Amino acid sequence: MAIIKQLNKKNGVTYVYESHSYRDPETKQPRSTRRLIGKIDEETGEIVPTRKQKVSTTTGDVNVGTTPATEKSPAFSMDEIRQKDSQIQELRREVAKLHREKADLAAALEKIVSSLKEA
Repeated sequence: MAIIKQLNKKNGVTYVYESHSYRDPETKQPRSTRRLIGKIDEETGEIVPTRKQKVSTTTGDVNVGTTPATEKSPAFSMDEIRQKDSQIQELRREVAKLHREKADLAAALEKIVSSLKEA
């Protein structure tokens, strides 16, 4: 088994996987499977599990990847989501305004360039 680190370019997070290589007897080719362990904390460099761990009450074992239904909570509250939605709408309006300004400036620049060529 090997430990593989893979950078997600979209969000800049480095994920850590446990890789297991084996030979597929049917196709007679090497294959591998990966299991997500966690992600690397940028400040400390430690591996942080991506899933919550549940301690079993009967055996005391730790089962990775399972959480009781009572522990599940949304990442954001509805108020935070509404606030972020309004910020997104405001930013979209600003982007549209900037696109219009850019088009106007490009047209003005084109007029200037064409008048300089004529002169």
